[in-house]
This record gives sequence, structure tokens and C-alpha cells, in this order.
Amino acid sequence: MTDKQKQDFKVYAKEEIEALSAEIPRLKALLKPVAPDNAIGRISRMDNIVNQSVAEAQLSKIKVRVVKLKEALKRVDEDEDFGLCIDCGDPIPIARLKAMPETEMCVECAE
Repeated sequence: MTDKQKQDFKVYAKEEIEALSAEIPRLKALLKPVAPDNAIGRISRMDNIVNQSVAEAQLSKIKVRVVKLKEALKRVDEDEDFGLCIDCGDPIPIARLKAMPETEMCVECAE
């Protein structure tokens, strides 16, 4: 992986972390319980519970993604072989690294 590609990946990862981190407070706000004395109706309360469940799953995925991106950022700087497949040594496509920053294998070797 060239220095330019590494720099591009670092910029992408930092922007992605920033965007995802900005989303976390919004999702946390959706997880607040509705008070039982709030007269929103049974169906609306059930709908709110479902929405909270969806928000909780999104929040969990975002937190995992942020951790993986941060770890990849560390590897870009520390690992000279970042972006190269650990099995065959071929370059891992940048699109794959953006989709799966934790990957250390090209598509062919991962299969």
C-alpha cells in the first residue's frame, strides 16, 4: 500500500469515526424509557419499545465499528505491511479495507 493510499485511508477512517461518534448521542437519546404515566397509548408504547430495540442494535453496531476503525488507524501507522494480505502478500483493495477495516486478508485468501 502506497503512502498516498494509507493517507487516504486515514482520512476516511477519521471522518467515519467523527460521523459515527456524532450519531451516538442521538441514539442514546432514543433509548430513554417512556414514563409509565405518559399517556401515549398502548400501541404507541409498543411501537416505542420496538424503536428502542432498533436504536440499541444500531448503537451497538456503531460502537463496534468505531473500535475497529480506531484499531485500523493504529495499524496504519505501526504496521509497515498494513494493506497487504497476511496470507499471499498481495495488496488488499482499499474498498475492502474501508468496508472491513479489521481485515488482514484479501478476498481470495479470506474465502
